[in-house]
Amino acid sequence: MNAIEIEEAISDLAELAFDRAGFPYAFLEVFGNKSTTIKRLKSGSINTSDLDCGVLQRNNIHILTFEEGSVSSALQVLKSSPSTSKEKTKFFLENHGMILE
Repeated sequence: MNAIEIEEAISDLAELAFDRAGFPYAFLEVFGNKSTTIKRLKSGSINTSDLDCGVLQRNNIHILTFEEGSVSSALQVLKSSPSTSKEKTKFFLENHGMILE
């Protein structure tokens, strides 16, 4: 996918009603993750997050969905998660934005 295709896919995703459980997988799909990878993350076989509502793709991204108004605490939870360091997470994603570590 090129940058324009990604931007369009993210815009389309942003227009949908927020689905707390499905958002992490929809986001990863936008960036070209294969359906097999998404299925394995959903099943938990490769999701190494130690957080409720968390999805961690090893050596890539740790996604956490949370209640509105909890950005600061959610970021702290992501940063202090043992899985975040163990799995060499490069990016954190919250339902309000992306933060580079």
